[in-house]
Amino acid sequence: MEYPHIPLEMPSPLTSEDLTNKAEEIHQRYLGRRSCRFFSSKPVPKDVIENLLKIAASAPSGANKQPWHFVAVQSADLKAQIREAAEEEERSFYEERAPKEWLEDLAPLGTDWQKPFLETAPWLIIVFKEIYGEDESGNRNKHYYVNESVGIASGFLISAIHELGLMTLTHTPSPMNFLANILGRPSHQKPFLLLPVGYPADDATVPDIQKKSIKEHSTFL
Repeated sequence: MEYPHIPLEMPSPLTSEDLTNKAEEIHQRYLGRRSCRFFSSKPVPKDVIENLLKIAASAPSGANKQPWHFVAVQSADLKAQIREAAEEEERSFYEERAPKEWLEDLAPLGTDWQKPFLETAPWLIIVFKEIYGEDESGNRNKHYYVNESVGIASGFLISAIHELGLMTLTHTPSPMNFLANILGRPSHQKPFLLLPVGYPADDATVPDIQKKSIKEHSTFL
């Protein structure tokens, strides 16, 4: 399929001074983005979640194959099943599989195998990566740069959640195959990321962490 080229539509460019100010404004706003483990059960409208998924799906992807599928879970029964299965994997990780160094690195953050937020948050968004595509007849088509594409879409989604003043947490229990089983996904869709989405609890807290300085994480040549 050949895509015809159309004119690029962009906002009017900012002046250098306005661009600098806008960049710093966005920087300060994103410094306030935190991974929250304490959620309110306050409802979030379905149409908000729909728009968040549309934003995620607007991300670039290899050959425009869009190798992702999103499952938004509001069902209390499904959330309970996901929590039970996730905690089983997490308990095994913390008590049996995690190397000592990993546990030592996690200790200052105060995390453990218990994941009550999986039931408390009004929505769970599970991001699946599609190893290959399938048409209506079941014929396969190749996907490219799957992990990279789905990672970019997930970044779009996390940013959009923050822009709305909602909270999320990047949860990646390992292994995650139980998500595909509980949610009835086909074999070519593999769990990539689980995001609880909602408002923070009134008494929510987060670890007082610091980010690396630009000199530590970036190089200008």
